[in-house]
Amino acid sequence: MSEGKPSQVGTLLREWRRRRRLSQLDLALLADSSARHLSYVETGRAHPSRTMVLRLSAALDVPLRERNTLLLAAGYAPAYRESSLDDAYLASVRTAVDTMLAAHEPYPAVVVDRLWNVLDGNHAMTVLMDGIPPHLLRPRPNVFRLTLHPDGLSARLANLGEVRTLFLERLRRQVNATGDADLRALYEEVSHYPAPAEPAEEAPTGDVGPIQVPLRVRTPFGELSMFSTMATFGAPADVTLSELAIELFYPLDEFTATALRGLSAARHDLPAHGEGLVGGA
Repeated sequence: MSEGKPSQVGTLLREWRRRRRLSQLDLALLADSSARHLSYVETGRAHPSRTMVLRLSAALDVPLRERNTLLLAAGYAPAYRESSLDDAYLASVRTAVDTMLAAHEPYPAVVVDRLWNVLDGNHAMTVLMDGIPPHLLRPRPNVFRLTLHPDGLSARLANLGEVRTLFLERLRRQVNATGDADLRALYEEVSHYPAPAEPAEEAPTGDVGPIQVPLRVRTPFGELSMFSTMATFGAPADVTLSELAIELFYPLDEFTATALRGLSAARHDLPAHGEGLVGGA
């Protein structure tokens, strides 16, 4: 894309339309417009209004950060503010996050941003963070680096091959859906970490559990088996909030549940909530 090109916003919209695999007619119908007008916008023959940029962005399911980029490319001010999670503006959100993290004890929970950088976590995350070297914790720990780097959690995973395949597929889908250059760089980095020497374990042919690829972690207390769910905020109007996710881990068997409860009971002398997980941030 050339700098200063009059159809800069049109070029960006065309990229998003193709990423979503929509024709001009498909998008025009979704945005209550016409294929001719959309063609003019994409080629620079027509300049879209602020309202039209927002309508097209919504129809294309463009993330809020990139909607601001489209508005700027069209010569308009951003529509969505970007706040720090510690800003007073997001105080109610911060309270909700803290409540979720604390309530999920004795099971691990972690807060991540759009690049999977760890912003916070509860005490139970210690079971996954123990033994992680400092170079993987600064400036902020990253879920994919923590899990797949040979110096990270990968050395303790009983099913590293399966987890690696699942994580790389998840990240690749996110890159394809968003076109995010930073996510693409992260994928290029972690996909080149050494793969396990042995092939990924095949799924058992007998009684298969409800989770296809659990997280199976070797610990001094035995092998813990967990699965996770992701929580996000509905109808966000702030870029930071739209990119925030909370990953909640649950035990997959009674042995893991008992072990996590026991570890929680023995953890009274650890730092206050969140300390030590992200460098005190």
